[in-house]
Amino acid sequence: MPLVRFRRGMSETDAQADVTVVLPDGSELDVPAGATVEDVAFEIGPGLGRDTVAGKIDGELVEKHAEVHDGARVEIVTDQSDEYLTVLRHSAAHVFAQALQRLRPEATLTIGPPTDDGFYYDVTDVDLDEDDLAEIEDEMEAIIEADYDIEREVRSGEEAREIYADNEYKLQILEEEADDEEVTFYVQDGWRDLCQGPHVESTGEIGAAALLEVSAAYWRGDEDNDTLTRVYGTAFASESDLEEHLELREEALERDHRKIGQEMNLFSIPTVTGPGLPLYHPPGKTVLRELSEFANELNRENGYEEVETPHVFRTELWKKSGHYENYKDDMFLLDVNDEEYGLKPMNCPGHATIFDQQSWSYRDLPQRYFENGKVYRKEQRGELSGLSRVWSFTIDDGHLFVRPDQIRREIESVIEMIFEVVETLDLSVEVALATRPEKSVGGDEIWESAEEQLREVLDSGGYDYDVEPGDGAFYGPKIDFGFEDALGRVWDGPTVQLDFNMPERFDLTYTGEDNEDHRPVMIHRALYGSYERFFMVLIEHFDGDFPLWLAPEQVRILPVSDETLGYAHQVKNELAEAGFRVEVEDRDWTVGRKIRAGHDDRLPYMVIVGDDEEAAGTVSVRDRFENQRGDVELDAFVDHLTDERDEKRTEPDFVDAA
Repeated sequence: MPLVRFRRGMSETDAQADVTVVLPDGSELDVPAGATVEDVAFEIGPGLGRDTVAGKIDGELVEKHAEVHDGARVEIVTDQSDEYLTVLRHSAAHVFAQALQRLRPEATLTIGPPTDDGFYYDVTDVDLDEDDLAEIEDEMEAIIEADYDIEREVRSGEEAREIYADNEYKLQILEEEADDEEVTFYVQDGWRDLCQGPHVESTGEIGAAALLEVSAAYWRGDEDNDTLTRVYGTAFASESDLEEHLELREEALERDHRKIGQEMNLFSIPTVTGPGLPLYHPPGKTVLRELSEFANELNRENGYEEVETPHVFRTELWKKSGHYENYKDDMFLLDVNDEEYGLKPMNCPGHATIFDQQSWSYRDLPQRYFENGKVYRKEQRGELSGLSRVWSFTIDDGHLFVRPDQIRREIESVIEMIFEVVETLDLSVEVALATRPEKSVGGDEIWESAEEQLREVLDSGGYDYDVEPGDGAFYGPKIDFGFEDALGRVWDGPTVQLDFNMPERFDLTYTGEDNEDHRPVMIHRALYGSYERFFMVLIEHFDGDFPLWLAPEQVRILPVSDETLGYAHQVKNELAEAGFRVEVEDRDWTVGRKIRAGHDDRLPYMVIVGDDEEAAGTVSVRDRFENQRGDVELDAFVDHLTDERDEKRTEPDFVDAA
């Protein structure tokens, strides 16, 4: 039998009372009260117990010593689990901190969590820049090679405060988050750090680590707090995995949407206009307009009606919807004639108000609204990053007001729309079903029905999806979609959410067959997520080489000489009349230089015209892959462009189609 750990003050009788935990396959296992994740693993099998590195309780990653509770959903994490890399990187953050304090004892440590692709550690009282990273990396390598045991240490809150008497940041953590009776540290070679874990067994399990960059960060992400130095790094179980990651990172830097956005004149976020407030230049607005028209077309084809709501509302509306109490700190609030107004952080209260302006019968439902609605959220400045996190962004929002028996059919329709976007743009997605959290509104029956309907939609559609227990919104379960780009990175994208809360808050009703009032269910959905983040994903996914239908400039005419400039404009006019975005390169350059500039500008097609083409009334066509075809009838080229644009193909293929 595994060892049962006793909580302080717990009697032996209490310790023997059983609790029931739920395993990933849905089976249940009885273990003594006070049992830990590791104890559960040993109950399943001694081999699994020995291999346990950490665990997940109700979806949250925890150390293997964490106690389970009755009804807990428990997963065991070993070195074969997806979560193992997160645990290893957490340990690598500690190795960095130990190495830094070996070299710079004056450094004060704050926090150092793992991230999706590595870790960071925020420090102060030490000057660091990129030139210091190699020396720290060498010290980290020495710590890894020494293969120190990483041991969990339990101290009292009082002892912890004595250890960190000179560290105001750790003291704040202890004050806000720590249990006075039991505080955990992790120790390696006598060096310790306040931490809840989990960690690997020894520093030697970190196969390879690298430090990536140094930046500034605010303590706790609040710009009113101290500015700290943040060091980013990453770690893997093997050197080969690290090298592969660093190669992908270099490619990601080349594809960075901020770099490409500047090269292609797509957008800017100048200091003078304010942080997180992007300006879209004509080429960028062209891409956004095409995306908007695509989404609008999908919406109308699926029975949505377009609505529009203002950018600002009285805060009475935000209090009614619940956003004021939940989003007040992130809202831009205005005082107008002694009345408080707020820029809208979401579009849904406006749509709920529109629905509430009429009386509805059960026969009228579903009602489907859509709006490309601009919203504003006051993110901390340190968290703003290009188009991925901004103050002002546009959501391709949709809200449906449905009867409970219509939920499944409407969700199926929304998912079909999302996958039309995914397939059109040659993306792939990760899908997750997020179920009822501990704090939620609505009765058990409607939650169970809603979750089951979402599950049935995903199962019957053959979708591969993860279940994220307890990650639903407080107002209802949801299906989340993460866009995976060309480099395998996953970005937050579309979502489908069921909402039982807002219809209640707004007292929304429809008249049922029984002639009584009934409460509709509200479905929130977005096909892109936000235009800003989706634009970022597409820039980096395509590396700026947008498909023809999205490309800001679709065709460029390259006259061989000034003598054929008139014919070049004639060709341009014919293409423009057919609805294409086309320009003439009339600078006094050689054809070779014009072609190089066209490739640098990421054009789908270039058309070369010289004396021979003018005499024959034809063109030579060159695509972005440097394929070229001569003696092309202009009508044939226009027909092909039309098909490629209207079918929204992702790559030019005129030359290949010859």
